[in-house]
Amino acid sequence: MRLYNTLTRRKDELAPVGLDGIKVYSCGPTVYRYVHVGNLRTFVFADVLCRALEYLGSPTTQVMNVTDVGHLTDDTFDRGEDKMLVSARLEKRSPEEIAAYYTQAFMDDAALVNIRPADHYPRATAYIPQMLEIIAKLIEKGHAYVVEGTVYYDIASFPEYGKLSRNSTEKLLAGARGEVDARKRHPGDFTLWKAAGEHRLQVWPSPWGDGFPGWHIECSAMSMSLLGERFDIHTGGSDNVFPHHEAEIAQSEGVTGHRVVSCWMHGGHLLLAGTRMAKSAGNFFRVTELVERGFDPLAFRYVLLQAKYRTKLNFSTEGLAGADHALTQLRQRVAGWAAGEDGATAGYQDRFRAALEDDLDLPAAMALVSALARSDIAPGAKARLLIEWDRVLGLDLLPAKAVATLPDGAADLLAARERARIAKDFATSDRLRDQLASIGVAVMDTPSGQEWRITRRPPHITGEL
Repeated sequence: MRLYNTLTRRKDELAPVGLDGIKVYSCGPTVYRYVHVGNLRTFVFADVLCRALEYLGSPTTQVMNVTDVGHLTDDTFDRGEDKMLVSARLEKRSPEEIAAYYTQAFMDDAALVNIRPADHYPRATAYIPQMLEIIAKLIEKGHAYVVEGTVYYDIASFPEYGKLSRNSTEKLLAGARGEVDARKRHPGDFTLWKAAGEHRLQVWPSPWGDGFPGWHIECSAMSMSLLGERFDIHTGGSDNVFPHHEAEIAQSEGVTGHRVVSCWMHGGHLLLAGTRMAKSAGNFFRVTELVERGFDPLAFRYVLLQAKYRTKLNFSTEGLAGADHALTQLRQRVAGWAAGEDGATAGYQDRFRAALEDDLDLPAAMALVSALARSDIAPGAKARLLIEWDRVLGLDLLPAKAVATLPDGAADLLAARERARIAKDFATSDRLRDQLASIGVAVMDTPSGQEWRITRRPPHITGEL
């Protein structure tokens, strides 16, 4: 499989670093607000990548972090409030309650678009000791320095800083804007550990005084703790390239002395009317809003599969409506073909595999879906092949919703939740939905009533909230 590596700016042959499959680390949600469909595009990309690797014969171990501390409102200059604490204040909840609520909301939204749960969901707050250990080693090796209880990474100590984003220390100095922290040796130095101010809610002791971790150090600690000091793929959105992933490289390679990640992969932005979706801009919406408007949430996934993962994609409800119709029609055809005569597939399987192996060329794979549907291949063979391909596509082309497939007790919970919805007891309805999600059943409310979907398995969140 050849994958585009942001680090090398070319398609590199994937060569596993270990004998136990492909290890993937995916930058996950910051759980201070709902994720929007633009965020979900990045997570769907990582999901399809893991599905494709497994389809091609390489088992995967995927880790996706949950950022529940340390994400400042202005990351560029390491100033401003922590977004978790801003939400906690506005919603009159504790940071732990905010994190638990939005983590579950993320799991629910991800399940709606058939994102399979990762193998591990480490929470940043559960890995403070590992972060402190890395920071101490970086100080010892001369990569970091302490000023009044705050620890900064000295980018001048790492000559390769900028190799991912093609930034240089000179460019960073020339491009510095705003009020730079005067305590830094260089405006581009970033925070590893920040001294706690007064009234700070999330504080941990450290050798340099009470404080909290910087955003970047969290991923270095969690990725290496769970995947080791060498792993295969790191995914994220294109907005993560700088400064986040650039800082990760400096931290991880600074402390280990060698390359940690073989391949860096980044998904393109989802645009709305030509503008990038962002929580700060307010031009975003949840996938649940698509469901409320009568769309199958997997129609959104169908839209995403039409574009190469690295390109920008403009989203519109008109395009979603077309995808919804196309998906419904394809499912109807597959259901009709399933009982038909089987036969040869004329090389379609090899062409599908070749599309996946060529940097996850999803438009080519979807073109094959259309070509196969129009072909004169035996109906049973068409259905068999499309259902097999759906292991990668995740479109539920032949949904199976027999009650027997539900986990024990789920049918009773679904019935109780339906009664709560009819009675407009939304607190009970939400609680039951969370219970169902915890046992691997995703529930969505549609104009025609409650619908559900089985997820692969309940997620494992390190250090349960």
